[in-house]
Amino acid sequence: MTDKKPLFRKGDQGPAVVEICDRLLRIGAIKKASNVIDETVEAAIKEFQQSRGITVDGIVGPETFRRLEEARWSLGDRILSHTPGHLIHGDDVSVLQRKLSDFGFDAGRIDGIFGKDTENALKELQKSTGIPVDGVCGPTVFKAIERLNRVVVGGTPEQYREELHHLPRKTGVSDKVIVIDPGHGGEDQGLLGHALTESFVAADISQKVEGKLAALGTTVLLTRLAKTTQIIDEQQRAVFANNSFADLVVSIHADAIKSATGNGCASYYFGNEALGQKSSMGQRFANLVQSEIVHTVGLKDCRTHAKTWDLLRMTRMPAVRIEVGYLSNQHDAVQLANANVRDLIATSIAEAIISFFEPEKN
Repeated sequence: MTDKKPLFRKGDQGPAVVEICDRLLRIGAIKKASNVIDETVEAAIKEFQQSRGITVDGIVGPETFRRLEEARWSLGDRILSHTPGHLIHGDDVSVLQRKLSDFGFDAGRIDGIFGKDTENALKELQKSTGIPVDGVCGPTVFKAIERLNRVVVGGTPEQYREELHHLPRKTGVSDKVIVIDPGHGGEDQGLLGHALTESFVAADISQKVEGKLAALGTTVLLTRLAKTTQIIDEQQRAVFANNSFADLVVSIHADAIKSATGNGCASYYFGNEALGQKSSMGQRFANLVQSEIVHTVGLKDCRTHAKTWDLLRMTRMPAVRIEVGYLSNQHDAVQLANANVRDLIATSIAEAIISFFEPEKN
């Protein structure tokens, strides 16, 4: 797909902007309706993006628009069920997943997406409370949840389940499926700086990681080829990883900002503490790979951070996005233009993957 999706920013008006402002009004982000993205609306958009763990730029693209739609739903507003190919997204789903997890039912990752794990957990709740077992969250389930709310104290059992799920996978990398995602590609070259493109840097490092892991017997899948002309969005990349039953997803990017002083490496995993969402194993791998790159390559440590970008959120396995440096910074750009440095970064990523699946020592 090569069609560019609309972006709405400060100064824009029209029917789509009216709908955006209506969604902001519904969730209390603005106090009155508007038909233009003025300074007040732009500030509300940025605050909303910050609260949702997505890129904060004040621009409403497809991802921000979807999150605005999700935010307007509270548990009990609508009937929830699992529909393959048309999964329901929303804050009400996140609340349901949190309730199920607190009650002791394994709903998987709390991500606000009504998938098969959520349906199975809901059926277990229905079975245990003696109501019809159909996997549909309707009035009878809402009443059961209200009754259980009075006697059950919440916790974070989903994090323990995720760690237990990872333990059997600590058998080395030779039997693993690793998806390496070179950011951007095709007509989308990503960010630019000092005669470098993000697409080139990501593709080169990805291919080097592929070679290092393949030599160990790992099945490595790339979400795109270096010379592809197709633009593949994050949702498509997540579907590819899920359909491949990958054990880990590593997305490789480079950054750039207006200031030339910003520099260093950062890693991101799925999570938003405000919404009670987090991939504990994603965070663990992010810490591993961040430490490895900073120690080996010597880039500034910009630490690890929780985000809810589509690729991190929609993959069913641990996923991490690595920003390997700033193309807008002369020092970082010189480093990334050096094939030996890119090889060192690839070696660091491969070593972190090996450590992530390394068997426990007795």
